[in-house]
This record gives sequence, C-alpha cells and structure tokens, in this order.
Amino acid sequence: MPNIQASVAATGTGARSRPRAVLPALCVTQVTSWGVVYYAFPVLNPAITAGTGWSTGATTAAFSAALIVSAVAGIYVGRILDHRGPRTVMTAGSTLGVLALLIIAAAPNLAVFLAGWLLAGVAMAATFYQPAFAALTRWWAPDHVRALTIVTLAGGLASTVFAPLTAALADHLSWRGTYAVLAGVLAVLTIPTHALALKAPWPPAPASPSHVTGGSDEVVRTRAFRMLALTFTLSAFAMYAVVIALVPLLLERGYTTTQAAWALGLGGAGQTLGRTLYAALARHTSVTARTTTLVGLGGLTTAALALLPGPYALVAVLSVLAGTVRGNLTLLQATAVTDRWGTTHYGRLSGILAAPAHAAAALAPFAGAALAAPLDGYPALFALLAALSATAAATALGTRPPRPPT
Repeated sequence: MPNIQASVAATGTGARSRPRAVLPALCVTQVTSWGVVYYAFPVLNPAITAGTGWSTGATTAAFSAALIVSAVAGIYVGRILDHRGPRTVMTAGSTLGVLALLIIAAAPNLAVFLAGWLLAGVAMAATFYQPAFAALTRWWAPDHVRALTIVTLAGGLASTVFAPLTAALADHLSWRGTYAVLAGVLAVLTIPTHALALKAPWPPAPASPSHVTGGSDEVVRTRAFRMLALTFTLSAFAMYAVVIALVPLLLERGYTTTQAAWALGLGGAGQTLGRTLYAALARHTSVTARTTTLVGLGGLTTAALALLPGPYALVAVLSVLAGTVRGNLTLLQATAVTDRWGTTHYGRLSGILAAPAHAAAALAPFAGAALAAPLDGYPALFALLAALSATAAATALGTRPPRPPT
C-alpha cells in the first residue's frame, strides 16, 4: 500500500498533490496579469503618444521588445519551474510586473519607457500562461487538460474585463495615473495570491516515458522537437498576423470600422468556444493528427478570408471559425510536450519550444503591415499567411517522436 501511495503522489494524481486553491487562484491571476500587463497597452497607447510626442512606432516597438524578452526569459523560467515549482517564480514575477508598470508610468523619456517594458517582459515570462501551465501539468497530471482548459477560459476574459476598465480609468486619469492604478490592482490581486495559494509541496517529477531515453537536452536535439518548434513558430506568425490584419482587411473591402471591430470580437468568442472543445478532440485523435489538423484548419480559415470578400455574415462566421481554431491551438501548445515526452522536464522543454513562437508572434504585426503594401493589399497578405500555415501543417507531420521497437 505505501508503494501505491508513493506512486500516486509521484505521478501527480493524488488528492494531496492537487491543492484546491491553485486552480481558482491561477484563474484570477491570469485574468489580472494578462489584463493589466498586456491588454491595457493597446487601450492606452493613443494617449501615451498624444501626451508624450513619442511616435506610435516607438512605443509599440517597446511593447514588442517586452514580448521578445518574455520569449527568451521563458527558457530560464522553465528550468526553475521544473525544480522549484511556481510559487517563487510567479510571486517574484508579479512583483516585477508592478515595478515595471510604475517605471513605465513615471518614464520621463523613451529610454526609461523601454527599460520599463523590458522588465515587464521578464514579468510576463514569470506570470503568464507558461508557469501556470507548468504548475497545473505537474499538480493535475494525467487529468491536466481539464485544468488547463479552465485556466485558459479564465485568461480569455482578460481583455473583456480590463480593456473597458482601462478605458474607464483613462477617462478620468492621465495614462500615467491609469498605469499607476493598474499597478496597484496587479499588486493586490496577484502578489499575495501567488505567495499564499501556490505554497503546497511541489510533487517530484515523474519518470520519463519509456521511449524517452535521455534528459531534456537530448529531447531538444531530436528531429521531432525541432519540427514541432518550427511548426509552432510558423503557425504563431501566421495566426497573430491574421488577428492584427483582420480589421485593415475588412476596411480595405469597404466595411465600416464598427463591422470590422465586431468581426474581430466574434473571433474572440470563437476562441473561447474552441477551448471548450479541445478535451473531446484530444480524446479522439492522436497527437500528430491533432497538431496537423488544427494548424491546417488555421490555414484554411485564413485562405477563406483571403478569397471570400462577403457577404458580411459569412465573414463573421469565418472569423468565429478562425477564433475556434486559435482557441484549440492554445491548448495544443500547452499539452504538446506532455503528449510526446511526459511531464518530467515540462517547464524547460515548453520554455524552449515556446521561445521562437513567442518571438514570431511579437514580430508578426510589424511584418504583416510591412508586407501588405508590396503585396498590393491585405487579401494577398492573407493568402501568403494561409500558405505559411499550410507549410506548418506539413512540418507537423514530423513531430511524432520515434518509439523503440517492441
């Protein structure tokens, strides 16, 4: 009997290894962290440029630099998560996030503004989905898909909650005052929550699956891992470029700003729907087929938006379908390491896997806008992005790690 209990604890399936406060706490902190550190910026950026005289390109570049820093820092954060768990990482990340926002709010010049965002990038790596996914994967495995779905559904509400809240604050305060208030909200809701709710013992890492014969370094060198990183990088670039370019595409086709905004918003609703469907999809498909299918469907919805200019109802449906695919892709990436190589080195492997994809996502808005002009418009850009997704779907066929003969 003691051996059975030890085995249960080691695999993360025992009741004691699933502290009840973790899941609701991470739901709250993901909504708050994403809402304050990420989604407040596009709302406040017009006021920032108007109040400081800094160019939109410069302020947006500072924000994108934060995303790239987050991608790189995530590799090191993942290593710490594997060995020490999420409490110290996420509590420190929340504290850094508060400090970064206060530096941004007080920035007297563009250099300090950039420095604040670079620090915010480190905070993103330590507080956004990656550490939350690592925590839930270790504590909840092998039933982690349900927990991951719940926390991503909560995270999807970040823009719904904090974009209007940020706008309301900006109606009464300067952008600096708004960021100061949001920093206070971040401090109150995330620092003590991470410190108190994540203090349960970190379960020991389970043994690697039988087909994983080496450590994390050997996994990184495999063809399957490299192909998976390439798949997610190409897919992320295409997906984020589509999201940012959807409104310009519809405006170019004669739709109103309101119609374009509604189409974009419906895509967000589809994203939430997609996340609720992932668990059923995972039960009925193999990991390679699931990866290839979802990435390929992303390309199909992008191609449809490129080829079909209307009517508006059809465009809205396509936006919902594209969002549904994006919602599934979030959970596909969250479970990609576990489905192939187990949970032993989840933090480090997921950090390395996500780094190029996050960098591609950060660069996609600029690259998409830059490509639209030489391609003679956004329909051609969407066609190019669809081809990029098709390439990613092809590389996904090589993401299954070889198994030893039986």
